[in-house]
Amino acid sequence: MKQNRKLAPMRAYLQVVKPYKWLIGLTLLIGAVKFAIPLTLPLFLKYVIDDVLLADLPAAEKIEKLMKAIGLASLLFVVIRYPIEYYRQYFAQLTNSRILFDLRSKLHAHLQRLSLRFYQNRKSGEIISRMINDAEQTKSLVETGLMNIWLDMFTLTVALIIMFHMNAPLTLVAIVILPFYAFAVKKMYRRLRTYSKARSQALAEMQGYLTEHMNGVSVVKSFTLERHEAGQFRERNTSFLERAVALTRWNALTQSIINTLTEIAPLLVLAYGGYMVAMDNLTLGAFVAFYGYLDRLYTPLRRLVNASTELTQASASLERVMEMLAEEPEIQDAPDARELRNVRGAIQFRDVSFRYTPDSDWVLKNINLDIQPGHTVALVGMSGGGKSSIISLLARFYDHQEGTITIDGQPIRTLTQHSLREQIGMVLQDNILFSGSVRENIALGNPAADEAQIVAAAQQASADTFISQLPAGYDTEIGERGVKLSGGQKQRIAIARVFLKNPAILVLDEATSALDLESEHAIQESLRELAHNRTTLVVAHRLSTITHADQIVVIEHGTIVEQGTHDELMQREGAYARLYNVQHLS
Repeated sequence: MKQNRKLAPMRAYLQVVKPYKWLIGLTLLIGAVKFAIPLTLPLFLKYVIDDVLLADLPAAEKIEKLMKAIGLASLLFVVIRYPIEYYRQYFAQLTNSRILFDLRSKLHAHLQRLSLRFYQNRKSGEIISRMINDAEQTKSLVETGLMNIWLDMFTLTVALIIMFHMNAPLTLVAIVILPFYAFAVKKMYRRLRTYSKARSQALAEMQGYLTEHMNGVSVVKSFTLERHEAGQFRERNTSFLERAVALTRWNALTQSIINTLTEIAPLLVLAYGGYMVAMDNLTLGAFVAFYGYLDRLYTPLRRLVNASTELTQASASLERVMEMLAEEPEIQDAPDARELRNVRGAIQFRDVSFRYTPDSDWVLKNINLDIQPGHTVALVGMSGGGKSSIISLLARFYDHQEGTITIDGQPIRTLTQHSLREQIGMVLQDNILFSGSVRENIALGNPAADEAQIVAAAQQASADTFISQLPAGYDTEIGERGVKLSGGQKQRIAIARVFLKNPAILVLDEATSALDLESEHAIQESLRELAHNRTTLVVAHRLSTITHADQIVVIEHGTIVEQGTHDELMQREGAYARLYNVQHLS
């Protein structure tokens, strides 16, 4: 069972590699020719020494034979080898790059499918580290594991065959230390895997910390936390350093043992081969050629050992990549899920209860709510009462445990997530804008929109005026998260984005609570225009902004305690009236 768990990431990875099996095969074929060519050099040496230089021939004939040998060798090692070397390198790198491209594309596509809880439980920097650093490390699995290892095995096998053919006893002397190689590799590389995985984890933690705290640099500066942050980063950097040094130390120990073992073989061959030449049991040319093959034997063997190091580190990274790919999306479409089309906007919550984890308290309890098409419904109450949870359940960012939520009579769990969210437009308290131009951010509402539609959406959101005054108008770069814009400007772009999307259902979750009163009053007009003829859910703390709602729902501790119009609720003098009077008096 444990062995199957270790093999599972590799099996999953081979599915990514599978489309390129013919390209890998072609690369291996070209590589076999490339690696075979140097194996002929010791035979040239043997011929030149025994049959030319040491032969009992006239000097002119020796020179003639030498020139012919040099010419043939030049043809093979220069003219023929050049294109083979080129295409071997080209196809190897091409295959590697394409597989890495596919792996990252697969990772990114999978990350898009994962639910919000996945991102809430992980640092964004760690996710990025797995997608960039760990994915990059896996390239050794193709270039080294699927190509170089086989080519080195091919070289080693051919060299052994030739060596045995030349002199079997001397070959046995040359390979007498191979069992020590196998023992060393088996013992040393178990711990390399552990150290490599620990190093990757430390790097991911450091990257996660940096990403998070770089985004919060304004907090660091406002609280004068520069020294504190330096200490916090030093801890993580030190942790990474310690794990990196541990990996380096063990790697160095492994290499020193392997290289020491490698140097023993030439000494043994030199001693025994020299003795055979002295006893006239071996020609000088054959001895020189055999010694040349010794390098062809131990060079690929040394590369195989080094490949074990690379593959150990790559497999540790592969485990981290495949762990992410193995994450199951918490929210999934039903096998027979259908598209949500021609939405009127009737929303119903029937006995809906929800909690974030099986062992946590209920956030919502027995919620029953009817929202008519085109109506505006405001959700009010103290923070933590469950208002935003209702919004999250409607968009299926989370799934409720009990009850039913329907849109136009269709349970949302029977609909595809894409078509459901396509019909819902959200304006939040802290809308995310991306680095890029104003135009690009508005176009996120509908990437297929043309220039006229983008400008029209901005005009509807009362954003066109301030955009036109920006240095480059709609082409102005707004910086990461829109840092070059004011809060009100960012909110108008977010509203324009929703105008461009043109959804049937609108959600305004504390859309103006972070703005000053002047900006809020100005943007309220845009929001009313946006809500016109749409089913609208408004989450608000400032009750003065939702007195016009067709229905106001008061939520306390996860339950609905009151609902009605502003006038009806004020007359009841209940929870809503108390909240409203407190805000009005203040």
